[in-house]
Amino acid sequence: MSGSVDLRLRRAGADGDAATAAAPDVPVVDGIPFARAGRDELRAQVAGLLARGEVDRARVALLADADDWWTEPAPPPEQLARVPAATTLREAMGLLGMGRVGDYFAHRWSDPTHLAGLALLQQHWPGRRPVVDVACGTGTHLRELARRGCTDLTGVDVVWAKLWLARRFVCAGARYVCADVTAAPDLAAAHGVRAPAYVLCHDAFYFLRDKPAAAAAMRALAGDGGTVVVGHAHVADPHGEPLTPEGYAAVLGTDLLYDDAELTAALLAGRPPRPAAATDLHESEAVALVAGDPRSPAPVDLGEPLGPLRRNPLYVDGVLRWPSERYAAEYGPRSGYLPARWPDPLPADAARRRLLVDLPEAW
Repeated sequence: MSGSVDLRLRRAGADGDAATAAAPDVPVVDGIPFARAGRDELRAQVAGLLARGEVDRARVALLADADDWWTEPAPPPEQLARVPAATTLREAMGLLGMGRVGDYFAHRWSDPTHLAGLALLQQHWPGRRPVVDVACGTGTHLRELARRGCTDLTGVDVVWAKLWLARRFVCAGARYVCADVTAAPDLAAAHGVRAPAYVLCHDAFYFLRDKPAAAAAMRALAGDGGTVVVGHAHVADPHGEPLTPEGYAAVLGTDLLYDDAELTAALLAGRPPRPAAATDLHESEAVALVAGDPRSPAPVDLGEPLGPLRRNPLYVDGVLRWPSERYAAEYGPRSGYLPARWPDPLPADAARRRLLVDLPEAW
């Protein structure tokens, strides 16, 4: 984290809708502070634009920023300037040029990794504790938590555009901060996140290059008696920089692990997932881990999505159609709960199998 950025100075402007600069080095646009490390020049540019009242140009500059793994060029500024007028999540992601990542976020509600994440939450529920979702993306898990009664929610991601999408289309009730995970302890002071907290990182930890530093920051944010939950950490998948199950366990300081496929199967079957020893998970594609206070199971069944429910948009003219060959290759073999054709009549477990999904209103 850049030493020139004091996250504690920005709370006053972080929760409002107005574009402002809560501190000279931490500009805030549309209620989302931009404190990402390694972006000093961009942060100064945005702060300067805000100082001159050029909010639209400041927003465009932030929407153009991407994570360090993304290889596609940013769309032209005139295209990004149309993002605020988008009426749906998909339209906005199209204007942002999110491509394969847009496919991922658009169909998150029925993919097997999301179901695995729900099973993890089901078994280790935060209850009334503050929740910080690290690398929260467009806020899918935050939305689920909010709809199930959790109220103290903060989403953190290095990509400002994803947070903008989360706030606008997915979970408006959470706070959002664009910052690196290693800034997490300062985020607690900035937003009054009290310890013990529940710190979640799903389908992203394997991308973090300095995993020991990230794990230390997450533990510090959780505090004494807190909980750190890491879901879908790749083991065999070549994406990111994966570790072995023992490597993840050592970094996070825990021996409570799950196979990701077991989590998905457990949610679909409506049963608790079975933990496994790290030494038994070498054949897993991905694992999940829980460190600190494991908490208790949720008082509600996250396997049953909340209404109103809609037909899964992956079904077109009664046939299951993947949005791309890449998506089909990654999720198709793991999504056997979705039949190739729309069943008539619908089975009794249509919602649990995500034939019916609880999409955001402006999906």
